[in-house]
Amino acid sequence: MTDDPSRHWKPQTALVHGGTQRSAFGETSEALYLTQGFVYDSAEAAEARFKGEAPGFIYSRYANPTVAMFEQRMCLLEGAEDARAMASGMAAVTAALLCSLRAGDHVVAARALFGSCRWVVETLMPRYGIESTLVDGTDPAQWERAVRPNTRLFFLESPTNPTLEIIDIAHVARLAEANGARLVVDNVFATPLQQKPLALGAHVVVYSATKHIDGQGRCLGGIVLSDKAWIDEHLHDHFRHTGPSLSPFNAWTLLKGLETLPVRVTQQSASAARIADRLADHPAVARVVYPGRDDHPQAALAKRQMSGGSTLLCLDIAGGKAAAFAFQNALRLIAISNNLGDAKSLITHPATTTHKNLSDAARAELGIGPGTLRLSVGLEDVDDLLTDLDRALAAA
Repeated sequence: MTDDPSRHWKPQTALVHGGTQRSAFGETSEALYLTQGFVYDSAEAAEARFKGEAPGFIYSRYANPTVAMFEQRMCLLEGAEDARAMASGMAAVTAALLCSLRAGDHVVAARALFGSCRWVVETLMPRYGIESTLVDGTDPAQWERAVRPNTRLFFLESPTNPTLEIIDIAHVARLAEANGARLVVDNVFATPLQQKPLALGAHVVVYSATKHIDGQGRCLGGIVLSDKAWIDEHLHDHFRHTGPSLSPFNAWTLLKGLETLPVRVTQQSASAARIADRLADHPAVARVVYPGRDDHPQAALAKRQMSGGSTLLCLDIAGGKAAAFAFQNALRLIAISNNLGDAKSLITHPATTTHKNLSDAARAELGIGPGTLRLSVGLEDVDDLLTDLDRALAAA
C-alpha cells in the first residue's frame, strides 16, 4: 500500500490541492457536479453499489463528487479520518449531537454557546428525553461535578461566542475519555488553522463553513469531522436519512474559499490584534477581550492551545445599549451584521441579536451586557478600520 503524499502536505498546500478529483477533461478548478442522482451500467451494478460491494455515488443527498472533495480537503486540514458536509453550521452541530444520543442520556455543555446551539441543548434535546447540564466552561471542577453515570457527550465552543472565553479542551477531553463519553468541539472562532481540537483529544469537531471557510458572504455550509468508526456507526445513517446535505454548488464555493483561508485569517488576526490594543486604551471602551492579549482572563491557556489570537474581539462600550447603538450607527466602513469571519469587517450587538433569546440573568452570567459588541475583523486596511472606529467612538 503506497503512502498518500497529501498526508504530508503543509496546510497551505492541502488547502489548494487536497481532495481534488479531475474528470476526463482535466479541468484546473474543481469540477462542479450539479446532479441529483447517478446512473449505472446495469441492474447488477446498481445492486452492488447499494449493497456497498462496489464503489461509486448513489444519490447527492448521500454523497456527491464535489461535496466529497470538500470533505477530503477538510479532513487533510483538520487531521480527521472522515467527515460529512452539511447545509449549515447548525445542521452540523445538531447532527453531531443527536446522532449518538437517545432518551435517558445526559450531556454536559459549556453555558457559553451560540444562541441556537444553546437552544438545541436546553430546549430541543429534552423533548426527546435527553438531559443536559450547563457549566462554566472555564472552571474544570464544574465539568467534573456535572458528570453522571449516564453522561454520553460533552459539548463546547472555544473561544466562545461572543465573549471569547477559552476552555481547556485537553482537560475536558480527558474527562470525557475517563467516563466513556465523547467530546464535541465547535471550533469556528479559532478556525482549523489556529486550533486543532482533535490533536488536543477531542473526538468530534464541527464548523459553520459559512464563516471563515467561505469567508466572503456567499453561501451557507457546515461540516462534522471525526474518526471513521464514529461516523460509520453514528453519523452515517443519521445523515443519510434526515437529509441535511450540502449543495454541490455551495461545496464548490467553499473549496474556493479554502484556497485563500490562510492568507485571510493571517491578515485578519493581525488586524484584530492591532485593533484590540487601540480599543483597550480608549476611554469610551470599558472592556476589550481578545485571546491574543496578555490581559485575557485565560491568556496562558490561549497561548498553549491556540497558534493565533483569532479574527474576532469583544468590547464593552461605556454607556450601555444607547452608547453601543450610537457607536454602531456612526460606523461607515464596518457593517452591522450578525455574521462573522467575512472579508468585510462586521459588528453585532449580541444582547439584541445572536443571544436575544436568553434571559437578562443568563446573558449577565455569560458576560454579555447592554454595551457588549462583537467585532469580526475583515481584510480592509487596518488604518482605515481604526479611523472608522475612532470616529464612531467619538459619537458614542
